[in-house]
Amino acid sequence: MAAGEPVLGSLYIYAPNQIAPIIFAVAFACSAAGHIWQCYRYKAFLLAGFHPLCAVILAVGYALREYGSFHYFYTRGNLITFICSQVLIYVCPPVLELANYHVLSRLFQYVPHLSPLPPSHVMRIFGGLMTVVEALNAVGVSLFANPLAAQSRQSTGKSLIFAAIGMQVGIIITFFVVAGLFHARCATAGLTRQNKAVTTPLWTLYASMVLIFVRCVYRLVEKTMVTSVRVREVEALRGLSPMLRYEWFFYVFEAALMLVNSGLWNVWHPGRFLPGSRRVHLGVDGMEVQTKKGVEVSVARRVGRVVTCGLLFREKGEGREFMELSETSGEAQAR
Repeated sequence: MAAGEPVLGSLYIYAPNQIAPIIFAVAFACSAAGHIWQCYRYKAFLLAGFHPLCAVILAVGYALREYGSFHYFYTRGNLITFICSQVLIYVCPPVLELANYHVLSRLFQYVPHLSPLPPSHVMRIFGGLMTVVEALNAVGVSLFANPLAAQSRQSTGKSLIFAAIGMQVGIIITFFVVAGLFHARCATAGLTRQNKAVTTPLWTLYASMVLIFVRCVYRLVEKTMVTSVRVREVEALRGLSPMLRYEWFFYVFEAALMLVNSGLWNVWHPGRFLPGSRRVHLGVDGMEVQTKKGVEVSVARRVGRVVTCGLLFREKGEGREFMELSETSGEAQAR
């Protein structure tokens, strides 16, 4: 079959490659295994737990795509497999982005006197917005992925996906502004020259967010073209966006970018650089200090706070310690 030539009745539009999905499924599974071991090794499940979660979900998504590559003609069972695969692959980039905001929040917690925002606010603001993005993505993909659905349903799904990706791009730009301000403050204070615990996670965050941004641009461009799929009309299929008719776009700008992103955090895992205890932070002199032990918070409560992006399971007086540290640091600098 010629490249880009549609296949009547194919859920993918074309006859999907049967080798690439298994390669990516295995690669993401290996990355997931590495993340799980690293989280255990550095006791960093609360810090970086989203990374193994996403790698596992993507491994399952590409495993389903591998199955679908042998069963790609429209039937009810094949359609369910196709939609599940698409949803799993689509929802992970926003979660990987959320994982980055969690690492940024931890960096702010580690250097509180230079943080432009209280650490808890990072997850509440960015995490809350990403929850909306995920909801729009999941509903949009489930509507759009069914090629035999009514045109109005496909159009609604496309609009929801477009809105989700547009929001995601705006959030990423805001991230660069906030992280850049923090980086500039650290550079002015001389931390970037002597402390890898700050600089390495920051540069890894930048690289990760660039990869996610490129993927978002690809998806935005894809959705601005003709994308309504009618699997039983060959001329309609030939009029679709090249980004849908040529499978290599998907593997280059979706699969490969997200695999590199997952691998980045395998190589420069945040648990290697940031201290395990949240009570350890940098003072104005650049030396690590430890705050007094406060009220003990259960692991279940901490997990709940991470999963809900800090919107639930808040502690009384949360943020007060950050303000006190910032004020103390400001007085020390003044002296």
